[in-house]
Amino acid sequence: MSLDDLTRNSLQSGISPRKWISLCKMFLAKQSTFDSAQATQRALSNSVLVLFRSFPGDPDLQDYLKVAIQTGMLSIAVFVSTLLQAARSRELHAPATLDMLCRVALDAHYSSGLPSMSAVLSYSDTPITVSNTLQDALALLRVAHELPMSHFHQLSTSASELVILLFSSADMSQVPPSQAMVILGDTTSILNHNSISPDVRQVLESFALSLGLLMGDDAKAAPEAHFMHNFQLALGKSDILGSNSNTDIVSFSLTLSYLVAHRADEFGAGSGVDPAALLLSMFRWTSWAPPVFYTQLLLSAFICLSESASVSPLIWRAFIVGRLPSILTAFEKILNSDNATPENWASSRIDYTLRGALQVAVTSMLRRSDLLERCDRSINQAANSHATHPEDLTLSRMLSRDFLRQLFLSGLLDQTFVLAMDPTFSNDTTLYLQSEAQDAGLDLDAYLFAKLTPDLDFDDVRLWIQRIWNDSSSHKTFVNVALRACRCPLMSNHSHCSQRFKISATSLDTETLSHMCRTFYLCDEALDMISLHSRVSDLIFQALVFLQDSDFETVGDPQTAVSHLGDVVLFVQSTLTRFHLETDIFTSGGRSISSGFLRSTAIVHQLDELSEQDTIAFHAWYKALFDSNSEGIEDTILRSTQPKTLLRISASLFSHAIKDSNIEEDVLNNGISYFTGPLLRWTLVGVVLALSREIQFAGYLAPKHFSVLHTLLLSSQCPRPVQCLCGQNIISLLADRRVQTIASSVNFDALSMHRIVADALGIPNGGNIFVSWWKPLTHPDVAQSQPASLASQIPGQSQPRQAIRDAMAKARGSKAPVLDVERCIKICGCEKFLQILWSELLAPASLGEADICTRIATFALTMPRPLTSPPLLPMFLNILLPGLISTIDNRQAGEQTVAIETLGSIVASVLTASLHLDLAFSEVSRPVLGQPSIAMARRVASDLRFRAKKHSNASKMLLERLSSSQSFVANFPVFKADS
Repeated sequence: MSLDDLTRNSLQSGISPRKWISLCKMFLAKQSTFDSAQATQRALSNSVLVLFRSFPGDPDLQDYLKVAIQTGMLSIAVFVSTLLQAARSRELHAPATLDMLCRVALDAHYSSGLPSMSAVLSYSDTPITVSNTLQDALALLRVAHELPMSHFHQLSTSASELVILLFSSADMSQVPPSQAMVILGDTTSILNHNSISPDVRQVLESFALSLGLLMGDDAKAAPEAHFMHNFQLALGKSDILGSNSNTDIVSFSLTLSYLVAHRADEFGAGSGVDPAALLLSMFRWTSWAPPVFYTQLLLSAFICLSESASVSPLIWRAFIVGRLPSILTAFEKILNSDNATPENWASSRIDYTLRGALQVAVTSMLRRSDLLERCDRSINQAANSHATHPEDLTLSRMLSRDFLRQLFLSGLLDQTFVLAMDPTFSNDTTLYLQSEAQDAGLDLDAYLFAKLTPDLDFDDVRLWIQRIWNDSSSHKTFVNVALRACRCPLMSNHSHCSQRFKISATSLDTETLSHMCRTFYLCDEALDMISLHSRVSDLIFQALVFLQDSDFETVGDPQTAVSHLGDVVLFVQSTLTRFHLETDIFTSGGRSISSGFLRSTAIVHQLDELSEQDTIAFHAWYKALFDSNSEGIEDTILRSTQPKTLLRISASLFSHAIKDSNIEEDVLNNGISYFTGPLLRWTLVGVVLALSREIQFAGYLAPKHFSVLHTLLLSSQCPRPVQCLCGQNIISLLADRRVQTIASSVNFDALSMHRIVADALGIPNGGNIFVSWWKPLTHPDVAQSQPASLASQIPGQSQPRQAIRDAMAKARGSKAPVLDVERCIKICGCEKFLQILWSELLAPASLGEADICTRIATFALTMPRPLTSPPLLPMFLNILLPGLISTIDNRQAGEQTVAIETLGSIVASVLTASLHLDLAFSEVSRPVLGQPSIAMARRVASDLRFRAKKHSNASKMLLERLSSSQSFVANFPVFKADS
């Protein structure tokens, strides 16, 4: 008996749907006829569908299908495909039957709550299967409009709904050109029917537009190209550079995550045109068709946002909407320039092709409604969790519409296409700052400039910064306004976006510079916008120049000037720490300046360790602050002391004063009070760190230190950067149970101190966390459970290995992998990291995941990194590679193949990527990867040949593998077999 017989007999015997599905389960459990779960589901669906020929519109058969879907025996996607195939049979062309079947599919989809792609189409379907399903759907729509109308069955409506779901969900980027031409012809044909509904017409027109752009102007050659593609596959010709999968998001996800997380670094998102040059190198390395390249870029960016963990979704939103269009614009300019046009982009119509490729990518992206919903949800959750006032909440707007709008305003998309994608675009009532500026009769930069003047109350500035942050399309304009004066006659040349900052620094305009620096270090959003659009290192350089060149001997009011200078110091300290900028040397215009003096402000010096100049300054300030006969801080001492000197001796002043038994308490407190006001509060980072260290060194038996620390941190004027930069030390200090004993004997409110520091660091419910830490002091049972959670954390040396495994797991699951190479190197060092990387990638490669492994390795070895970071690629090729070859040589012959294949793919991929990086960054004064790619390739080839002559089988196999790739040898002729 077959499954068809079982279903027919069940229907004729009046067996209920529930009993029928139970019988089917028992029958299928005993059968091994079907080779896959999908084949089983198709057989089950067809066993019911075939009976509709004899029983048109039978409600019992309808119930059979509903129960099969409800119980999970039949997926919606499989039912839809089998339904559409069966609907081609004339024996099913009855309005009652077809309408009933469509409603079963539609009702199941709507009740499932699943997005269209995962419900009506299966992720496991091949591109050919998807295209066949779409053709079947068009055939059903044509039949629905040709059959006689029925007042009881709305077949045309049901078929239209099903077509809309399918064509809104389908991704056609992988469909072979010959098949795409057939679908395009069918779509164009159905559009000629005047009877189709406007909704269907809109979806099909958008689909036809995208498909036509995807195919390009060479559609006539598609059949021949597809034939050659199949011919190459039949011959088994695979290139060593990898599969170049058109559905890969690994490379882009890793790269975009680096650009955003390290946005203030060299080669980060804010480093001018460097991100665009990086895209150019990736385009040439991947060899993707333009529409595929753009599609994977946008898809990766949105997936990174939806899965963001280490970087806030709000930062990702600012990058995608506010920064990415500028990067794409620069990318197009590079491609349009001479000698840069890729061979597979039609050079005669390059601008049209660029626009067309982007349109295909945007169309594909907007169809991912499930992904877009996740992005919007992540953004709203992040906005709500960070909001402290109602006005802080992110305005209610869709990420996709904001992105579409910004692409349009950037000239990357035309209005016709935008309206086709979003017909309500022109009627958008969302409040944008651009619209406000137009209503005020100003352009946006002038409007923002008027709202961010130094004479504006700072609370009002903060509110405006928040409004600008909520409108990502205004970020670029804000950066221009914040860093240069749009209406300043001194700045007619706007070639440098940091002109205003630079002129304020070089002209020693302390008031303007102080206002900007204070805005930047108190408003995180302001600095985030700047870091995505401008080089933060340039700002730090100008600020350091100001600190170096400041001279208060001639200023009229040195106390105000020193207070303004303090904001510059706090800006540099907080920015260096926030963005983990480890370089001490900043260079611009041929001048270099060091920030090293800011990293040593917590050192307490003995008097005999100080230079003569510092010793004189120390005694002068010690007398002014802590002498009972002192008249306070006079202008003369401010005029004669350099800012660097005061930063260097402040911690020593506190340490000596606290330990000096001759200083009375009120005199000590009076001297300390100067540091709680604007005049000297900018020196407190080093002071607070030094106090916390001395407390720990004294075994917490330091009541005076505690009292002073309490006074400084709980001062209403204690700068937020001080609380942030010293926060981890303070929390660690307060976590010790000995603190409670000290707190009870001196004026020391530990709970308030922790709450202030936790708020500054952004720790939610900071006070509650502190209470839980203190609870073990009175509840021993809780205290015993506390260390266990800390011990369960991953040991430091194991973190790089776990990071690589996590990246592999995400890549394997079609998620956005992240790998912070910088952090890994800091933990274990470069050579150890390379060894871990190889060991962690070799095992997955042996399981058929070589392409993913190659992409992760290529990112880790070839992502351009700051000058202070040692280049990994030369180290891998010159140090690790010879050792790996020796290890492989020591294995049995049968165990060498996988390692050689993996190593060959990685070497070929990283050398090719480095070549394209050299070309893309040709104007950079140094090789971005430490050594030129040609030189590295020449050395590798020479070393492999030398080892092969010494009877190294691994070297011989690796040489053969590399020389067998025509594309690789074309880039590196030194690897030719006869070289």
